[in-house]
Amino acid sequence: MQRFFDPAQLAHAPRQELHNGAFTAYAETPARAETILRAIGGAEIPEDRGEAPILAVHTAAYVAALKAIPALWQEAGRPGEALPYAFPVVGRRPLVLNRVDALLGAHSFDATTPITAETWGAAYANAQTALAAAQAVLGGERAAFALCRPPGHHAGADYCGGYCHLNVAAMAAQAMRDAGVERVAILDIDYHHGNGTQDIFDARGDVFYASIHADPVRDYPFYWGHADERGEGAGAGATLNLPLPHGTRMAAFRAAQACALDAIAAFAPGMLVVSFGADTWEGDPISHFALATADYPVLAEDIAARGWPAAIVMEGGYAVEALGDNVAAFLSGFDRGR
Repeated sequence: MQRFFDPAQLAHAPRQELHNGAFTAYAETPARAETILRAIGGAEIPEDRGEAPILAVHTAAYVAALKAIPALWQEAGRPGEALPYAFPVVGRRPLVLNRVDALLGAHSFDATTPITAETWGAAYANAQTALAAAQAVLGGERAAFALCRPPGHHAGADYCGGYCHLNVAAMAAQAMRDAGVERVAILDIDYHHGNGTQDIFDARGDVFYASIHADPVRDYPFYWGHADERGEGAGAGATLNLPLPHGTRMAAFRAAQACALDAIAAFAPGMLVVSFGADTWEGDPISHFALATADYPVLAEDIAARGWPAAIVMEGGYAVEALGDNVAAFLSGFDRGR
């Protein structure tokens, strides 16, 4: 399996984020990618495919803002990294939410995703990494892995959040579509719902999005990922959300994944994008599932056995000491299951 990573992705290194009402050390550190890179034995530097594939998913105004914000922040005399504090509020609906964080967040998305002078360069390299994996699959590989860092699935067409600035899974899927693949599916198995990915494809019927994640009634991102969200307009029925409770172990997770894979099979995609997050691991510091390292090869084999050519993009996972082993375990299972 080809593996891709660009060292420029390490440059984005904010110091802190606003989490649960206080500033804390930024969890999405460069060490995440470094430990994965060591565990998988290195990776190829991706080819530069330019901004056009980014603009196929993200708006030009949003891309321009990501580039301009650091300088504008500095010109305003602000110290540290750029963080928002006021937000337009759109698309709300009544939900029963049981944490004050959810009530506060109903008016934002969000203050956990700083923008630094290095963010655009890292995000750009990150996009090229995902596009390289997609191109490898389009070129005939059965699977390819993009070591994406920062992650991407919380980023929408014109917004960032959840450590994500550019949506790598969406770009990989769109690149497949633009290359002539009639239908593409995205399987998101990160602990958190990929609200940005769902949002990008919500009204489209050519990309199927299936996500297995923590129940958003209790967990970030709160306002998206509920089971009744099935897509809109031409995309009605092309979204499947399978929220699971805290403490979910392998049996329940594997059953949910089988349900998602069956739904994808009914959609009959030509190719698959896997948004893989290892924050489902039992020791992850910001998550509450209980998968073991030994579970990841089994889950990967189940996906690979379906036979769809697949680009795997890295999403979350914040237990740095175990992250490399967990990712390597997943990729080993994918190799065996092909």
